[in-house]
Amino acid sequence: MSAPRTPRRVASVIGLRPEQEARYRELHRAVPQQVLDTLSRAHITSYSIFLRDHTLFAYYEYTGEDYEADMASIAEDPATQEWWALTDPCQRPLDSAEPGERWVDAEEVFHLD
Repeated sequence: MSAPRTPRRVASVIGLRPEQEARYRELHRAVPQQVLDTLSRAHITSYSIFLRDHTLFAYYEYTGEDYEADMASIAEDPATQEWWALTDPCQRPLDSAEPGERWVDAEEVFHLD
């Protein structure tokens, strides 16, 4: 029997438009089940989004074997696309984001199991 696979830890950040904070919170009180199911099928676990000073910090663990393919399956999902159409206007890319980039990866500088 092989040892359990260590999950890939992923953290990313994006700005939150101050005037959209209440809307963003409201949306996340009722994330559509189809969106949650898509994330689960793509091997996303322990997904959290935190907020501080109009900056959203997302963290999740990826337990699959083909990250790029699983991320593509999320992006292709119609329910997720509808969800993003609601949440994207609440967000603003950070100044350090590349053109067209939204959520940007955060570098892990410390971890304790």
